[in-house]
Amino acid sequence: MTTKPQRTLILLKPDALQRGIVGEILTRFERVGAAMVGMKLLVSDKDTAMQHYTEDVAIRRGEHIRELMVKMLTSDPVVAVVLEGVDMVELARKMVGATEPKSAAPGTIRGDYSHVSYAQSDASGKGIFNLIHASGSAEEAEAEIAVWFKPEELVEFKPGYANYTIHQYYE
Repeated sequence: MTTKPQRTLILLKPDALQRGIVGEILTRFERVGAAMVGMKLLVSDKDTAMQHYTEDVAIRRGEHIRELMVKMLTSDPVVAVVLEGVDMVELARKMVGATEPKSAAPGTIRGDYSHVSYAQSDASGKGIFNLIHASGSAEEAEAEIAVWFKPEELVEFKPGYANYTIHQYYE
């Protein structure tokens, strides 16, 4: 457990916007006491998407998969959000659920709002539309936040609803 607030990147992908569930998803993070310290709506260019889906993705899953993921991410607007809170990287990953929506547990964002599978995605020749991205580690979060946000676009914010979570670490 960390002793200071931690930041993580959340990307609400084009399918979340197309379905009109951005507010529902963000509300889940607010309800657990996460503070939003950065948020923007944008259409990602290919270079930014390639920085997000690094060469590591190509090594692990193949360049073809990376290309499909980049194409999906640049297909329509996304909402980029930086959340801050206690052990926020781990908490956000738990809330988001398994990467493959059909494997995501009920109660997670993907488990409640999505159901596609890798096989279905492969058969359609499209990147997997799984609604949301959450950083996988504190180091990954730091690198990903830098891809999507300039330092001056992030704010210091102490929301009142987080008095019993985040605030005690600011004192």
